Amino acid sequence: MEYRQLGRSGLKVPELCFGAGTFGGNNEFFKAWAETTQAEADRIVGICMDAGLNFFDTADVYSNGASEEVLGKALKAYKREDVLISTKTTFRFGEGANNVGSSRYHILKQVEGSLKRLGTDHIDVYHMHAFDATTPVEETLNTLDKLVREGKVLYIACSNFSGWHLMKSLSVSERYGWARYVGHQVYYSLIGRDYEWELMPLALDQGVGALVWSPLGWGRLTGKIRRGQPLPKDSRLQTKVVLDNGPRPDDEYVYRVVDVLDEVAKETGKTIPQIALNWLLQRPTVSTLVIGARNEEQLKANLGAVGWKLSAEHIAKLDAVSALPRAYPYWHQVQFTERNPLPV
Repeated sequence: MEYRQLGRSGLKVPELCFGAGTFGGNNEFFKAWAETTQAEADRIVGICMDAGLNFFDTADVYSNGASEEVLGKALKAYKREDVLISTKTTFRFGEGANNVGSSRYHILKQVEGSLKRLGTDHIDVYHMHAFDATTPVEETLNTLDKLVREGKVLYIACSNFSGWHLMKSLSVSERYGWARYVGHQVYYSLIGRDYEWELMPLALDQGVGALVWSPLGWGRLTGKIRRGQPLPKDSRLQTKVVLDNGPRPDDEYVYRVVDVLDEVAKETGKTIPQIALNWLLQRPTVSTLVIGARNEEQLKANLGAVGWKLSAEHIAKLDAVSALPRAYPYWHQVQFTERNPLPV
Protein backbone atom coordinates (compact mmCIF):
# COMPACT_ATOMS: atom_id res chain seq x y z
CA MET A 1 0.00 0.00 0.00
CA GLU A 2 1.48 3.33 -1.07
CA TYR A 3 1.36 6.26 1.38
CA ARG A 4 0.83 9.82 0.19
CA GLN A 5 1.00 13.27 1.77
CA LEU A 6 -2.37 14.70 2.71
CA GLY A 7 -2.14 17.99 0.90
CA ARG A 8 0.42 20.45 2.21
CA SER A 9 0.66 18.73 5.58
CA GLY A 10 3.10 16.37 7.23
CA LEU A 11 0.52 13.59 7.49
CA LYS A 12 0.93 10.53 5.31
CA VAL A 13 -2.16 8.50 4.49
CA PRO A 14 -2.60 5.23 2.58
CA GLU A 15 -3.84 5.57 -0.99
CA LEU A 16 -6.99 3.71 0.05
CA CYS A 17 -9.13 4.65 3.06
CA PHE A 18 -11.99 2.54 4.36
CA GLY A 19 -15.34 4.33 4.54
CA ALA A 20 -17.36 3.03 7.48
CA GLY A 21 -20.71 4.32 6.23
CA THR A 22 -21.85 0.68 6.03
CA PHE A 23 -21.26 0.13 9.75
CA GLY A 24 -24.37 -0.06 11.92
CA GLY A 25 -26.87 0.89 9.19
CA ASN A 26 -30.00 1.88 11.09
CA ASN A 27 -31.99 4.12 8.75
CA GLU A 28 -33.30 3.83 5.19
CA PHE A 29 -30.39 5.65 3.56
CA PHE A 30 -27.58 3.69 5.22
CA LYS A 31 -29.42 0.36 5.17
CA ALA A 32 -29.34 0.64 1.36
CA TRP A 33 -25.53 0.60 1.52
CA ALA A 34 -25.29 -2.24 4.06
CA GLU A 35 -26.00 -3.18 7.66
CA THR A 36 -22.58 -4.29 8.79
CA THR A 37 -22.71 -5.93 12.22
CA GLN A 38 -20.01 -5.54 14.86
CA ALA A 39 -18.58 -8.99 14.13
CA GLU A 40 -18.44 -8.23 10.40
CA ALA A 41 -16.88 -4.84 11.09
CA ASP A 42 -14.19 -6.46 13.21
CA ARG A 43 -13.27 -8.79 10.34
CA ILE A 44 -13.32 -5.99 7.74
CA VAL A 45 -11.06 -3.79 9.85
CA GLY A 46 -8.68 -6.74 10.24
CA ILE A 47 -8.52 -7.28 6.47
CA CYS A 48 -7.80 -3.57 5.99
CA MET A 49 -5.02 -3.52 8.57
CA ASP A 50 -3.41 -6.64 7.10
CA ALA A 51 -3.37 -4.90 3.70
CA GLY A 52 -1.73 -1.75 5.07
CA LEU A 53 -4.95 0.24 4.95
CA ASN A 54 -4.97 1.86 8.39
CA PHE A 55 -7.10 4.93 7.60
CA PHE A 56 -10.81 4.80 8.48
CA ASP A 57 -13.43 7.41 7.65
CA THR A 58 -16.82 7.94 9.26
CA ALA A 59 -19.12 10.80 10.37
CA ASP A 60 -21.36 11.65 13.27
CA VAL A 61 -24.40 11.58 10.99
CA TYR A 62 -23.73 8.08 9.63
CA SER A 63 -26.55 6.02 11.12
CA ASN A 64 -26.97 8.64 13.84
CA GLY A 65 -23.62 7.89 15.46
CA ALA A 66 -23.82 4.10 15.18
CA SER A 67 -21.07 3.99 12.54
CA GLU A 68 -18.65 5.76 14.89
CA GLU A 69 -19.56 3.39 17.72
CA VAL A 70 -19.05 0.23 15.65
CA LEU A 71 -15.80 1.53 14.17
CA GLY A 72 -14.50 2.56 17.59
CA LYS A 73 -15.13 -0.91 19.00
CA ALA A 74 -13.50 -2.58 15.99
CA LEU A 75 -10.37 -0.45 16.38
CA LYS A 76 -9.95 -1.38 20.05
CA ALA A 77 -7.98 -4.43 18.93
CA TYR A 78 -5.20 -2.15 17.63
CA LYS A 79 -2.82 0.39 19.12
CA ARG A 80 -4.19 3.89 18.66
CA GLU A 81 -0.94 5.09 17.08
CA ASP A 82 -1.28 2.41 14.40
CA VAL A 83 -4.55 3.74 12.98
CA LEU A 84 -5.81 7.00 11.49
CA ILE A 85 -9.39 8.10 12.13
CA SER A 86 -11.35 10.61 10.10
CA THR A 87 -14.80 11.84 11.07
CA LYS A 88 -17.05 14.77 10.27
CA THR A 89 -19.75 17.12 11.50
CA THR A 90 -22.10 19.83 10.15
CA PHE A 91 -25.28 17.95 9.26
CA ARG A 92 -28.17 17.84 11.67
CA PHE A 93 -27.70 15.62 14.70
CA GLY A 94 -30.82 15.70 16.85
CA GLU A 95 -33.58 18.22 17.37
CA GLY A 96 -33.11 21.88 18.17
CA ALA A 97 -32.14 24.99 16.25
CA ASN A 98 -28.44 24.70 17.18
CA ASN A 99 -27.95 20.98 16.56
CA VAL A 100 -26.84 21.55 12.98
CA GLY A 101 -24.15 23.50 11.15
CA SER A 102 -20.55 24.55 11.72
CA SER A 103 -21.10 26.93 14.62
CA ARG A 104 -18.90 26.89 17.72
CA TYR A 105 -21.87 25.48 19.64
CA HIS A 106 -22.42 22.56 17.28
CA ILE A 107 -18.77 21.72 16.60
CA LEU A 108 -17.77 21.59 20.27
CA LYS A 109 -20.80 19.48 21.14
CA GLN A 110 -20.29 17.09 18.25
CA VAL A 111 -16.55 16.62 18.61
CA GLU A 112 -17.05 15.48 22.20
CA GLY A 113 -19.76 13.07 21.05
CA SER A 114 -17.55 11.68 18.30
CA LEU A 115 -14.60 11.20 20.66
CA LYS A 116 -16.83 9.31 23.06
CA ARG A 117 -18.44 7.11 20.40
CA LEU A 118 -15.06 6.34 18.80
CA GLY A 119 -13.48 5.64 22.18
CA THR A 120 -10.46 7.84 21.52
CA ASP A 121 -8.88 11.02 22.86
CA HIS A 122 -8.18 12.57 19.46
CA ILE A 123 -9.36 12.62 15.86
CA ASP A 124 -6.64 12.54 13.21
CA VAL A 125 -8.61 14.29 10.45
CA TYR A 126 -11.75 16.26 11.31
CA HIS A 127 -13.98 17.43 8.46
CA MET A 128 -16.65 20.04 8.12
CA HIS A 129 -19.07 17.79 6.22
CA ALA A 130 -20.54 20.67 4.19
CA PHE A 131 -20.29 24.45 4.01
CA ASP A 132 -22.44 26.33 6.51
CA ALA A 133 -23.37 29.68 4.97
CA THR A 134 -25.21 30.78 8.14
CA THR A 135 -22.10 30.73 10.37
CA PRO A 136 -19.18 33.15 9.92
CA VAL A 137 -16.16 31.35 8.48
CA GLU A 138 -14.08 32.99 11.22
CA GLU A 139 -16.18 31.33 13.94
CA THR A 140 -15.82 27.88 12.38
CA LEU A 141 -12.08 28.10 11.83
CA ASN A 142 -11.34 29.70 15.20
CA THR A 143 -13.17 26.81 16.87
CA LEU A 144 -11.28 24.22 14.81
CA ASP A 145 -7.97 25.93 15.56
CA LYS A 146 -8.81 25.71 19.27
CA LEU A 147 -9.40 21.96 18.94
CA VAL A 148 -6.07 21.54 17.14
CA ARG A 149 -4.23 23.47 19.85
CA GLU A 150 -5.89 21.30 22.50
CA GLY A 151 -4.83 18.13 20.68
CA LYS A 152 -8.38 16.82 20.28
CA VAL A 153 -8.02 17.20 16.49
CA LEU A 154 -4.71 16.85 14.62
CA TYR A 155 -5.65 18.01 11.11
CA ILE A 156 -8.72 19.75 9.71
CA ALA A 157 -10.41 19.18 6.38
CA CYS A 158 -13.64 20.04 4.63
CA SER A 159 -16.07 18.24 2.37
CA ASN A 160 -18.36 19.24 -0.47
CA PHE A 161 -17.18 22.87 -0.58
CA SER A 162 -17.32 25.00 -3.71
CA GLY A 163 -14.18 26.74 -4.90
CA TRP A 164 -15.01 30.05 -3.23
CA HIS A 165 -16.05 28.32 0.01
CA LEU A 166 -12.65 26.66 0.23
CA MET A 167 -10.61 29.65 -0.92
CA LYS A 168 -12.34 31.98 1.55
CA SER A 169 -11.68 29.50 4.36
CA LEU A 170 -8.00 29.19 3.46
CA SER A 171 -7.69 32.96 3.31
CA VAL A 172 -9.19 33.38 6.77
CA SER A 173 -6.84 30.76 8.22
CA GLU A 174 -3.86 32.51 6.65
CA ARG A 175 -5.00 35.94 7.90
CA TYR A 176 -5.16 34.85 11.54
CA GLY A 177 -2.51 32.13 11.58
CA TRP A 178 -5.08 29.43 12.35
CA ALA A 179 -5.05 25.77 11.34
CA ARG A 180 -5.95 25.41 7.66
CA TYR A 181 -7.82 22.79 5.70
CA VAL A 182 -5.26 20.32 4.35
CA GLY A 183 -7.81 17.97 2.79
CA HIS A 184 -11.07 18.21 0.87
CA GLN A 185 -13.34 15.17 0.75
CA VAL A 186 -14.92 15.34 -2.68
CA TYR A 187 -17.12 13.39 -5.06
CA TYR A 188 -14.91 12.41 -8.00
CA SER A 189 -15.19 9.43 -10.34
CA LEU A 190 -14.75 8.34 -13.91
CA ILE A 191 -18.39 9.38 -14.47
CA GLY A 192 -18.24 12.47 -12.25
CA ARG A 193 -15.32 14.68 -13.26
CA ASP A 194 -16.63 18.12 -12.24
CA TYR A 195 -13.97 18.21 -9.49
CA GLU A 196 -11.37 18.77 -12.22
CA TRP A 197 -12.84 22.08 -13.39
CA GLU A 198 -12.05 24.39 -10.48
CA LEU A 199 -11.46 22.44 -7.27
CA MET A 200 -8.50 20.50 -8.63
CA PRO A 201 -6.58 23.58 -9.85
CA LEU A 202 -7.34 25.25 -6.51
CA ALA A 203 -6.09 22.19 -4.62
CA LEU A 204 -2.87 22.14 -6.64
CA ASP A 205 -2.27 25.83 -6.02
CA GLN A 206 -3.12 25.77 -2.31
CA GLY A 207 -1.84 22.34 -1.33
CA VAL A 208 -5.15 20.66 -0.45
CA GLY A 209 -5.30 16.88 -0.83
CA ALA A 210 -8.39 15.21 -2.26
CA LEU A 211 -10.02 12.44 -0.24
CA VAL A 212 -12.35 10.97 -2.83
CA TRP A 213 -15.77 9.72 -1.73
CA SER A 214 -17.91 7.39 -3.85
CA PRO A 215 -15.07 6.75 -6.32
CA LEU A 216 -17.22 4.15 -8.10
CA GLY A 217 -19.78 6.71 -9.18
CA TRP A 218 -22.44 6.13 -6.51
CA GLY A 219 -22.40 2.39 -7.23
CA ARG A 220 -22.61 2.68 -11.01
CA LEU A 221 -19.08 1.41 -11.75
CA THR A 222 -19.29 -1.96 -10.06
CA GLY A 223 -19.65 -3.79 -13.37
CA LYS A 224 -23.23 -4.75 -12.53
CA ILE A 225 -24.93 -1.74 -14.15
CA ARG A 226 -25.24 -2.46 -17.85
CA ARG A 227 -27.19 -1.44 -20.92
CA GLY A 228 -30.38 -3.45 -21.43
CA GLN A 229 -30.26 -5.11 -18.00
CA PRO A 230 -32.36 -4.38 -14.91
CA LEU A 231 -30.70 -3.02 -11.79
CA PRO A 232 -29.41 -5.78 -9.52
CA LYS A 233 -31.76 -6.44 -6.61
CA ASP A 234 -29.05 -5.58 -4.09
CA SER A 235 -28.08 -2.29 -5.78
CA ARG A 236 -28.30 0.78 -3.53
CA LEU A 237 -29.82 2.54 -6.57
CA GLN A 238 -33.00 0.55 -5.95
CA THR A 239 -33.61 2.80 -2.92
CA LYS A 240 -35.32 6.09 -3.80
CA VAL A 241 -33.68 8.13 -1.03
CA VAL A 242 -30.23 7.02 -2.21
CA LEU A 243 -31.06 7.71 -5.86
CA ASP A 244 -32.52 11.15 -5.09
CA ASN A 245 -29.59 12.25 -2.91
CA GLY A 246 -26.78 11.30 -5.26
CA PRO A 247 -25.43 12.25 -8.70
CA ARG A 248 -27.69 11.55 -11.66
CA PRO A 249 -25.49 10.95 -14.73
CA ASP A 250 -27.16 10.16 -18.02
CA ASP A 251 -27.65 6.41 -18.36
CA GLU A 252 -26.27 6.21 -21.89
CA TYR A 253 -23.16 8.11 -20.80
CA VAL A 254 -22.60 5.56 -18.01
CA TYR A 255 -23.05 2.67 -20.45
CA ARG A 256 -20.49 4.17 -22.87
CA VAL A 257 -17.93 4.48 -20.09
CA VAL A 258 -18.63 0.91 -18.92
CA ASP A 259 -18.17 -0.33 -22.50
CA VAL A 260 -14.64 1.09 -22.54
CA LEU A 261 -13.99 -0.22 -19.03
CA ASP A 262 -14.91 -3.65 -20.37
CA GLU A 263 -12.30 -3.26 -23.13
CA VAL A 264 -9.62 -2.22 -20.66
CA ALA A 265 -10.59 -5.06 -18.32
CA LYS A 266 -10.04 -7.61 -21.07
CA GLU A 267 -6.65 -6.11 -21.91
CA THR A 268 -5.42 -5.85 -18.32
CA GLY A 269 -7.07 -8.79 -16.58
CA LYS A 270 -8.44 -6.41 -13.93
CA THR A 271 -12.05 -5.82 -12.88
CA ILE A 272 -14.11 -2.76 -13.73
CA PRO A 273 -14.02 -1.39 -10.15
CA GLN A 274 -10.26 -1.94 -9.94
CA ILE A 275 -9.73 -0.03 -13.18
CA ALA A 276 -12.01 2.83 -12.14
CA LEU A 277 -10.17 3.16 -8.81
CA ASN A 278 -6.72 2.91 -10.39
CA TRP A 279 -7.61 5.67 -12.88
CA LEU A 280 -8.42 7.97 -9.96
CA LEU A 281 -5.19 7.14 -8.15
CA GLN A 282 -3.27 8.59 -11.09
CA ARG A 283 -5.09 11.94 -11.06
CA PRO A 284 -3.48 15.12 -9.68
CA THR A 285 -4.16 16.09 -6.02
CA VAL A 286 -5.64 12.70 -5.05
CA SER A 287 -4.33 11.68 -1.62
CA THR A 288 -6.66 8.77 -0.91
CA LEU A 289 -9.81 7.03 -2.15
CA VAL A 290 -12.52 6.31 0.40
CA ILE A 291 -13.74 2.83 -0.47
CA GLY A 292 -16.62 1.01 1.15
CA ALA A 293 -17.66 -2.63 1.04
CA ARG A 294 -20.81 -4.62 1.75
CA ASN A 295 -18.76 -7.66 2.64
CA GLU A 296 -15.26 -9.10 2.89
CA GLU A 297 -15.26 -10.36 -0.70
CA GLN A 298 -16.03 -6.91 -2.08
CA LEU A 299 -13.37 -5.33 0.12
CA LYS A 300 -10.67 -7.76 -0.99
CA ALA A 301 -11.61 -7.15 -4.63
CA ASN A 302 -11.32 -3.36 -4.21
CA LEU A 303 -7.95 -3.74 -2.50
CA GLY A 304 -6.79 -5.14 -5.83
CA ALA A 305 -6.90 -1.62 -7.27
CA VAL A 306 -3.42 -0.85 -5.91
CA GLY A 307 0.05 -2.19 -6.64
CA TRP A 308 -0.14 -1.63 -10.40
CA LYS A 309 -0.82 1.22 -12.86
CA LEU A 310 -2.91 1.64 -15.95
CA SER A 311 -0.91 2.39 -19.07
CA ALA A 312 -0.91 5.87 -20.62
CA GLU A 313 -2.90 4.45 -23.52
CA HIS A 314 -5.60 3.04 -21.26
CA ILE A 315 -5.81 6.28 -19.30
CA ALA A 316 -6.19 8.27 -22.54
CA LYS A 317 -8.97 5.96 -23.69
CA LEU A 318 -10.84 6.35 -20.39
CA ASP A 319 -10.27 10.11 -20.36
CA ALA A 320 -11.77 10.44 -23.82
CA VAL A 321 -14.93 8.41 -23.23
CA SER A 322 -15.70 10.06 -19.87
CA ALA A 323 -15.13 13.67 -20.96
CA LEU A 324 -18.22 15.89 -20.91
CA PRO A 325 -18.92 19.50 -21.96
CA ARG A 326 -17.93 21.95 -19.23
CA ALA A 327 -20.05 24.66 -17.66
CA TYR A 328 -19.09 28.34 -18.02
CA PRO A 329 -16.48 29.75 -17.52
CA TYR A 330 -14.60 26.45 -17.75
CA TRP A 331 -15.52 25.72 -21.38
CA HIS A 332 -14.06 29.12 -22.23
CA GLN A 333 -10.89 28.76 -20.15
CA VAL A 334 -10.07 25.31 -21.46
CA GLN A 335 -9.70 26.76 -24.96
CA PHE A 336 -6.71 28.80 -23.82
CA THR A 337 -4.41 26.33 -22.16
CA GLU A 338 -1.42 28.57 -22.89
CA ARG A 339 -2.70 30.82 -20.09
CA ASN A 340 -4.81 28.26 -18.20
CA PRO A 341 -2.85 25.00 -18.33
CA LEU A 342 -4.67 21.81 -17.40
CA PRO A 343 -3.68 20.15 -14.09
CA VAL A 344 -0.89 17.60 -14.43
